[in-house]
Amino acid sequence: MRYQLRFDIWICLLFSFLIGLGSGKVVEIFALKSYESYVLEHTVSDGDIGGKAGDKVFRVNNINDILEHELFTIVSPGIEYRNKGAGYFDGYYMYSVTLPSGERVAARINMEAVQNTSDSIYSGESILPVGKIVYKDLSKNQNFLSQIEFSKPLSRKDFYIDMVGNGGKLSKDDYVSVPKLLAQLATVVILFPIFHSIGAKLGIFPYFFAPKNKKKSEWE
Repeated sequence: MRYQLRFDIWICLLFSFLIGLGSGKVVEIFALKSYESYVLEHTVSDGDIGGKAGDKVFRVNNINDILEHELFTIVSPGIEYRNKGAGYFDGYYMYSVTLPSGERVAARINMEAVQNTSDSIYSGESILPVGKIVYKDLSKNQNFLSQIEFSKPLSRKDFYIDMVGNGGKLSKDDYVSVPKLLAQLATVVILFPIFHSIGAKLGIFPYFFAPKNKKKSEWE
């Protein structure tokens, strides 16, 4: 069975959408102006959490090393750290990272600060960003565990590794697209009923819900 929207709905949606394009453009202009300051706020210095790990940053071998050091890094072969499972926890995207010992931990990773020892990301070693331990009960989110543990289970589920800190910048397109889309959707949602109400009062469109005084006049 096919359903077609009434002409009045199409017209109101069209006008709302056209104005939404304008409001989205305005938001885009302001977002672009603020992007530079956003980048500065989310640029992490080398050696800080989420920043590049220099030679002086401790390379952990196992979970005990993680527990004993405030700041550290993990060296992973190739891009293995991105291929063993991942998922969202508390709004953060995390990967299952294998330690040299074979143990697995969940980690947020600032990809901009990953250092590759080879010309190809698929070979050599990847020195992950500087990280710190964050205690959280990961077992509370079974959907997350089913995703990040699709290959093998995590060795510890009472913490994750934060290798992002204040870093993890969005690209310019991603930074702009979200507020732009929200502005467009909000414009359509707000203006559609306004346009339709005006059209109904002018007698151009049929009412969705007829006013009470109009109902009375029809029965008098």
